[in-house]
Parts: sequence; structure tokens; C-alpha cells
Amino acid sequence: MKARWLPNPALSLMLALLWLLLNNTPSLGHLLLGLFLGWVIPLLVRGFLVEVPAVRSPLRLCAFMLMVFYDILRANLTVARLVLGPARNLQPAFIEVPMLIENEFVLSVLTSIISLTPGTVSSGLSSDHKMLLLHALDAPDIEALVAEIKTRYEAPLLEIFQCSRT
Repeated sequence: MKARWLPNPALSLMLALLWLLLNNTPSLGHLLLGLFLGWVIPLLVRGFLVEVPAVRSPLRLCAFMLMVFYDILRANLTVARLVLGPARNLQPAFIEVPMLIENEFVLSVLTSIISLTPGTVSSGLSSDHKMLLLHALDAPDIEALVAEIKTRYEAPLLEIFQCSRT
């Protein structure tokens, strides 16, 4: 159970350290002001913060992040080839992807990954969080794209975080 007077200790510490780094002058006054801001800001925004689920496997998370960085680089090159290459008929499409993730934070991580990967953009989420709408720049095989998103991104996120539907 979290203390009501310190709702997010990690955020408080990060904000205090960020204040000290931004000021670049180590003094008692800045330290106290940083600690005060690190205490007050999380109290003021606690209603807007979402709960981050526990990470089951930190090593798997690191490997997943490297894979996402690789996918972003690869997608940049693919989109550059599509846009700058010879004239070609692109097949853009809006695609609905069924979701097994129910946690808001992990859903936002997934939609951010999809939007950061050039060529795809998450466009919407159903009110029950079971269907994700995304736009693809070139989707000749919609079923393959849905399967890739589910196996390459959703399944690892379900393994890394504790957020699967039962």
C-alpha cells in the first residue's frame, strides 16, 4: 500500500534529480527545492498517472527494446525505399487488430511502438480495449501484418508485463 503523502517515490526521486541536473549548481537550496518539487508534483498529478505493471523479465525487456530499435531502423529503410523508389502502387489500409492486452500502460507502449515504426500508425482503440485500429502505408497482406504485430510485439509484451486477459 502506497503512502498517501508520497504517491510515487520513484517519480519524486527522478524529479528531484532532474531539477539538480537542470540547475547544474549543487547547493543546499536547490537540493531542498528539488526535493520539494519532487514531492509536490506527483501529489498534484497522481490522478493522471497510470499504474505500471510489474516486469516479469528485465532481460527479456532489454532484448525486446533492442528488437524494437532494429525494427524502427528496418522500417525507416523500407519506407524510404517505398517513397523514394520507382513509382509503385502502394496498398494503404486500415486494419483492426484484436488485443489480448488489458493494461492501459502496456497498451500505450504497444501503440507507441506501432506509431514509432514508420509505415504504421495506431489510429484508434475500441472503448472496451479489445480492438486496435491502425493504418499501414503498404499492406499487401493484411493477415500477415496482423500476425506480425501479435507475435512480434503483443506476445512479448504479455510475457514481459503481467497484463494478460484470463
